[in-house]
Amino acid sequence: MPTFFYKHMAVIQRSEFALALNQIASERGVSAETIMESIKSAILAAYKKDHISDENEEELEGVSVSLNENTGETKIVKDGKDITPPGFGRIATQTAKQVLLQNIREREKDAIITEYRKRLGTVVNGMILRFHGTTIIVDVGKAEAIIPPSERIQNESYFLNKKLAVYIKEIQEDTTRGREIVVSRSHPGLIEGLLRREVPEVNSGNVIVKEIVREPGSRAKIAVYSEQSGIDPVGSCVGQKGVRIQAVIDAIDGLEKIDVIQWSNDPERFIVNALSPAKELTIKLDAKEKIAYINAPQEELPLVIGREGQNVRLASKLTGYTLEVVGSEKEKQEAEKIASEFDPSNNEK
Repeated sequence: MPTFFYKHMAVIQRSEFALALNQIASERGVSAETIMESIKSAILAAYKKDHISDENEEELEGVSVSLNENTGETKIVKDGKDITPPGFGRIATQTAKQVLLQNIREREKDAIITEYRKRLGTVVNGMILRFHGTTIIVDVGKAEAIIPPSERIQNESYFLNKKLAVYIKEIQEDTTRGREIVVSRSHPGLIEGLLRREVPEVNSGNVIVKEIVREPGSRAKIAVYSEQSGIDPVGSCVGQKGVRIQAVIDAIDGLEKIDVIQWSNDPERFIVNALSPAKELTIKLDAKEKIAYINAPQEELPLVIGREGQNVRLASKLTGYTLEVVGSEKEKQEAEKIASEFDPSNNEK
């Protein structure tokens, strides 16, 4: 048979190990070089376990593993000399395999954590897998993530297999369960991420979300802005008949009322907008102390204050100003009573 045929067969045989190596690398999402190093480390660990005592650690000096990347043939080498013990390959195979698999799993976790680290600050779809005490374990695709109690919407219902959008908040290092991906239902970033999904103008950058404040499970205010002529940032986010903002509300179980307001670099105008739906307001600013004094007709005071002071409280957080409602204590008490009995913002999106 011609010589070239034998050479061709040898190439095929030599390639089997390389093909398997590349296949594992592709499936695990790690490089072939990383797996090669894992194999070498595993084999060296097996050699040390069976042939080097703790008292003779110095015998490991100059010892390395030679691994043929084509055939997978392995040798123990010291100072360039083959010192592979008889039968070592058979004895060490199981130990090497265990160490290798563990190493590959760690590399796989590293690759997944690296991927999700790049996705910090984004919103992904998840599904509740189980509960660990007060912590919720969520499937977020290639990995599991946790929703700690502090990142829950307190009045939201959570149950097995529930599908929900979550905000990737952080990667916690060195916890009792190792590295963990922390996701949130209460972070303002969840609202912004949902807006990006539902509002093309936000996703493209034509509408800019300047600020979001939330009292999760109750109410949120969003300040939006656009430098593009002909684009109404508020209208873009709300959508025709409120369909876009309603999709965002539905994604948080319909638990929060959301006010979308026009951002302005004029503090007075921004504060007036932030106190929506109240109207006919007069603002007096103390820019140095960052205090704004709000004058409003008596019938508008319940709208300014909101249920349990929520409207003025969120507007203060949104604008960065302390908002003082001007009026007699009797008027303000009456306004708070009206607001607590009926929150006029219930019909506001």
